[in-house]
Amino acid sequence: MAMRTGPTYLDALSLLSEVADQLVVRSVRDTHDAWADRFGGYPGRGIATAVYAGLGLGLRAASTGLGRLAETDLGPRLEDTPRGRFVSSAVNGLIGDRLAAERPRMAIRMAVRSDGRDVPPADLATTFPDATGSVVLFLHGLCENESYWDRGPGPTYAEALAERGWTPVFLRANTGLGLRENGVALSALAQDLVDAWPVPVTRVALVGHSMGGLIVRAAGAVATAAAQPWTALVSDVVTLGTPHLGAPIAAGIGHGSRGLGRLPETAAFGRILDLRSVGVHDLVVGLAHDVPPLPHARYRLVAATVTTSARHPVGHVVGDLLVRVRSAYGAGLFPDGTVLHVGRTDHFGLLNHPDVHRALREWLA
Repeated sequence: MAMRTGPTYLDALSLLSEVADQLVVRSVRDTHDAWADRFGGYPGRGIATAVYAGLGLGLRAASTGLGRLAETDLGPRLEDTPRGRFVSSAVNGLIGDRLAAERPRMAIRMAVRSDGRDVPPADLATTFPDATGSVVLFLHGLCENESYWDRGPGPTYAEALAERGWTPVFLRANTGLGLRENGVALSALAQDLVDAWPVPVTRVALVGHSMGGLIVRAAGAVATAAAQPWTALVSDVVTLGTPHLGAPIAAGIGHGSRGLGRLPETAAFGRILDLRSVGVHDLVVGLAHDVPPLPHARYRLVAATVTTSARHPVGHVVGDLLVRVRSAYGAGLFPDGTVLHVGRTDHFGLLNHPDVHRALREWLA
């Protein structure tokens, strides 16, 4: 039976109280004081300072109290509903590294997922009673979870591949962690999965959306002492809208935080942007030549543009709104890679697109 673990709503309320103190009260206070200093101060500043201090103290006390109460496991679990799992994944993408260090109950762990639950290796046989020797692993992108692959209309990639003899396995990761840290976790998980799979594994395919493609690459570069390494079974790696060379929006956040930090009146907003996770930081440059492709695997690189043609000036600049074509193709990183352009769609349209369906049928025949 799948393990029932994870934070409760009390954990979420405790975190919300902490964030309200750090991001709302302190930011308003610092911005208020900075503008006041610009114009020579304001009457009653001592009273305002006391009010801000009282609000902050109250929120910190609430955060501590709720956190202690959450340790008793009272109340419903955050991840018992799709909406709660959505919130959990989004928060982990934004500050997952901090959660892992300070609030481990709320930090997502790399895991196989089924029906909204983690599946430990011992439960693989019962979870996948019709398992085949061909396993395709799906890994989502930043702030996403495994349910993002259910995007409609029509059959999903997993459903289509299952009809062709593949056993689809969905994974979930804390996308706020660094790419290489997640790569190590994925490599360990994949090895455990192959070792405990109900039937001998003969072929593994990896499909990653956005950041998921980078984590997949990082996992492939992790050395293992296993007698039969899982990486030796990988035949195909498919990346969908993956920023192999970095994403402009991630770089823009960094530039924005530095720019806002130059003035006292906007420095608080710069600090808010600086709270982004290591995972978001890693998206600025992607993964370069120090993470080589698996020499025996075929790499399939899918890029999208909001325009019909990838050469259209708008499509060239904005790509799929988050990742540009050159980065999604990993220009120079995959000399033997197969590339596919999908027009008139965005970053999330790649999660279920007829052009990708046709390509997967060919690539994973």
